[in-house]
Amino acid sequence: MADPTYPLFSIFAFMGFLLSIIPLPWHLQAWNSGTCFYMMWASLACLNQFINSIVWAGNTLNVAPIWCEISIRIMMGASVGLPAASLCINRRLYIIANVRAVSITRAEKSRAVLVDALICVLFPLIYIALQYVVQGHRFDIYEDIGCFPALYNTLPTYFLSSMWPIIIGLISAVYCVLSLRSFARRRIEFSHFMTSNKSLTLSRYFRLMALAMTEILFTTPLAAFSIWLNATATPIGPWRSWADTHFNYSRVRLIPAILWRSNRLLSASMEFSRWVVPLCALIFFVFFGFADEARRHYRLAFWAVVKRLGFKPAPKPSHAGVPSIGYVISSVLRNIPFILFSSPVTMVRPRNLFPHHPHTNKWLHRNHPLRYLQQTQVKNRL
Repeated sequence: MADPTYPLFSIFAFMGFLLSIIPLPWHLQAWNSGTCFYMMWASLACLNQFINSIVWAGNTLNVAPIWCEISIRIMMGASVGLPAASLCINRRLYIIANVRAVSITRAEKSRAVLVDALICVLFPLIYIALQYVVQGHRFDIYEDIGCFPALYNTLPTYFLSSMWPIIIGLISAVYCVLSLRSFARRRIEFSHFMTSNKSLTLSRYFRLMALAMTEILFTTPLAAFSIWLNATATPIGPWRSWADTHFNYSRVRLIPAILWRSNRLLSASMEFSRWVVPLCALIFFVFFGFADEARRHYRLAFWAVVKRLGFKPAPKPSHAGVPSIGYVISSVLRNIPFILFSSPVTMVRPRNLFPHHPHTNKWLHRNHPLRYLQQTQVKNRL
C-alpha cells in the first residue's frame, strides 16, 4: 500500500529540522534556555522522523537495528522533552511577570539555566530509562513510518509512560494562567522591567506565551487520545513479572502498511503522532522566524556573504530631530497590551512608548497634545 503522504511528510520533517534550529544562536545569547531546549528537541525529533520516513518508505526491512535503538529513544525523549521545554518557558514567563528587581544577576541566570536543564534534559533521560520496565521487545518497524517503541500494554505503562505529557501540560497551563493574571495586576512594574531588559522584549514575551499555549493545545490532547486508544483498541494485559514482560526481548516486529492502515484508530494515531512534531517546529518558526531580531540576523548574515562579493549596504539617512513613522508605529504596537490592560485613568507616558530613541522625549514633550491643552488653559485663565 503506497503512502499518500510521501514525500510530503519527509519534506515537512526536514523543513522543521532546519527552521527550528535557525533562531538558536540569538536565543542562546539571550539566555532563553527553555526556548533553546524546545528548539533542540523539536529539531532532533524532526530529523529522526525525516530519516525514518526515507529509509522505511514502502518497506519493513530491519536494515538499521542500531539506528532504531537510537531512534525510539529520541521519540521517547521528545514526547516529554517538548512539553518540559514548554513548561520551562511558561515558568520563566511567570517569574518575569512577578519580578521584583529590575536587573537580574548572572548568578540568577545561571541558576535558571541549571533548573531548566534538569527539567528538559535530566527528566527525559530518566523517563527514557524507565521505559525499559514496560518495553516488551526491542522495537517495531511500521512500513512508511519506521522505528517505533514497543511498549507492553499493561497498567504500569500508563503510570511510567502515558501520563507524564498530560501532567506536564497541566502544570504548564497553570503557569500560563498565573502569568496572565500577574501581568494584568502588575503591568506597571512589568513595563519598567521590560524597558530595562535587553534580552527580552514585550513582543518576544507574548510570542513565547503563544508558543507555549500552542504546544499545550497540541501535546496534551494527543497524550489523552493515546491513553484512550491504548485502553480501548487492545485489552490491557496483566503485569505478571519482569521475566514475562521481557521474554524473547531481542525480537523485532515488522508491520506492513496494509495491516496498520486498515485500523482507522491506529492509523489516525500514528499519522497524528508523527505530523505533530514538524508542525510544532513550523509553528515555532512562524512565531520567531519573522520577528525583528530574526530579520536583523538575516540581514547580518546576508551582508556577511554579499560583502565577500564586493557589495556594500547603502548608508541609512539620518533624521536627528523627529523619529521615523515606522519607529512610531512599531513602538505603539509594542505597547498595545499595556493600553488594553490599563484602567481608564491610567495614561501611558511618552517616554515609556519610545524608550530607545534619543530625541523622542524632547520632540514629544514639545509637540504632545496634552501640553497644548495645558498651555491653552493657562492662557484662558490669564
